[in-house]
Amino acid sequence: MNQVLDAIITRRSVRSYKPDPIPEDVLERILTAGQYAATGMNRQSPIILAVTDKAVRDELSAMNAAIMGTDKDPFYGAPVVLVVLASKAAPTYVYDGSLVMGNLMLAAHAEGLGSCWIHRAKEEFESEEGKALLRRLGIDGEYEGIGHCILGYAAEEPKAAAPRKQDYVYWLR
Repeated sequence: MNQVLDAIITRRSVRSYKPDPIPEDVLERILTAGQYAATGMNRQSPIILAVTDKAVRDELSAMNAAIMGTDKDPFYGAPVVLVVLASKAAPTYVYDGSLVMGNLMLAAHAEGLGSCWIHRAKEEFESEEGKALLRRLGIDGEYEGIGHCILGYAAEEPKAAAPRKQDYVYWLR
């Protein structure tokens, strides 16, 4: 099996992380993979917030937890959060951002890291707190939060893949 297909088949969502930091060169490679995701008409509508600052990470965690109505960390202790947003000006922005998320998770797996897609980025960045964070970063425009790609070293071995359902693929030959 080739390396790409192997990564696709063996990647699992991780929901328990060690607090160990991720080396910057590893993060750079993962971010590069995100930047090379396919986008509609090559508009490159997404942007990525690479959050390694613990205070900002915790701020996002609190915002996300509040949306869920809990006080638990929705990022499962992961030390890094990559937030994918996409410009609403592109008609394909949700798809573009989703492809970025997929690339980030596959690249993380290839680097020996765990990852998981955490939702509610849309609600976070529609809030005044989320919009204020973007303004603090100097980000202008209408962006929608697509997802959070949490990253870190897995604290436990991920579960094996569930069997694929029988009616997943319909051939038209």
